[in-house]
Amino acid sequence: MLELLFCSLLTLLPDYLYRRYGQGKRFGKEITFYSVWFELRWGIISCLMLTIGLITVIFYNHPSTTNAAVLFRTVPLISETTGRVAQVYLGVSGPVTKGSPIFRLDSSKEEAAVETARRKIAEIEASIVVAKADLLTDENRILEAGSAHKQALDELETKQELQRRNDDIVARREIERLENLVAGREAALAVAVSAKSSAETRISTLLPAEKASAQAALAQAQTDLDKTVVRAGVTGRVEQFTLRVGDIVTPIMRPAGVLIPEEAGRNILQAGFSQVEGQVMQVGMVAEVTCLSKPWVIIPMVVTGVQDFIATGQVRAADQLLDPQQVSKPGTLLTFLEPLYADGLDGVTPGSSCIANAYSSNHELIESGKLSTGRKIVLHAVDAVGLVHALLLRIQALVLPIQTLVFSGH
Repeated sequence: MLELLFCSLLTLLPDYLYRRYGQGKRFGKEITFYSVWFELRWGIISCLMLTIGLITVIFYNHPSTTNAAVLFRTVPLISETTGRVAQVYLGVSGPVTKGSPIFRLDSSKEEAAVETARRKIAEIEASIVVAKADLLTDENRILEAGSAHKQALDELETKQELQRRNDDIVARREIERLENLVAGREAALAVAVSAKSSAETRISTLLPAEKASAQAALAQAQTDLDKTVVRAGVTGRVEQFTLRVGDIVTPIMRPAGVLIPEEAGRNILQAGFSQVEGQVMQVGMVAEVTCLSKPWVIIPMVVTGVQDFIATGQVRAADQLLDPQQVSKPGTLLTFLEPLYADGLDGVTPGSSCIANAYSSNHELIESGKLSTGRKIVLHAVDAVGLVHALLLRIQALVLPIQTLVFSGH
């Protein structure tokens, strides 16, 4: 309507003034309801053409959309294991801090596994103490076997010396008996030394390895026990938390609730602009939004990101070929907007629907000195008509609450 009124001042009004004062035609006389088209046809046609052209220039170079919202992410409350709820730490909703418990599953099985692992460690530590005592016993056996071996060897050497001096004093059978006795005592000494070496290896290698395995099993059991308590991964607020003691929770089929992070929906607004404006939307463009949850307020924004893909064009692996005709509704160009000033979205409820305008600026291109005078005038005009769009947004912000509360029946 504003574009039509503006264009009529440049086309229809001059045509009427010429008919009125140049040709002397007056409303109600020569210009009537039936002859107005014939008399003012040039002004009417020019007005419509200029209006359409102006609207096209405005909406192309200064995009607008009603598909804007303060979207926010949510974190599902899902346990890593399946179990029955034993304790709930929150009500239906409430604030939580990072690491605070939300609910706990029945942990009797995990507690038993932890206790078993602890008992296993205690058993291995006791085995180490016993092995050290056995090592002392083996050392004493080595001393005992060494002493017996030395005694038998001394007796054998004495008998052999006597036999060397007088062959008739010691019988050959006695010498053989002592030799066998020395060999047996030497073997017993070797067995004692081997037993000591085995005990040392058991103390230094086997039992520490078994203890490390038991400690790893304890850590695993403790991890499984910790998983029975579901904690908040981020600071935020839990909403619609209807889980109660006795409910069954599974990580696949039954999420327990929803956690909304504290910063969710506080810094970024997402807007979907028409695909036609894909060449115009650029990072750094100034924008303005007005939201339903904060009526009669215009929030200055800046474009911080433009998604390179349109969601409706995505293809998933399936057992049927995709026909492009099935994509009946064209998707929008997703754009990310952030407040131009700090705390710009304060008071805007996350998830609120908004109306967004973006304004292109050709100031740097005009000041570059690379354009002709005619091109500079055109770009100046393009930037100037953004004022019309800004005015339209303010009219929408003024009318939006009235339209929502009165004319929509809500």
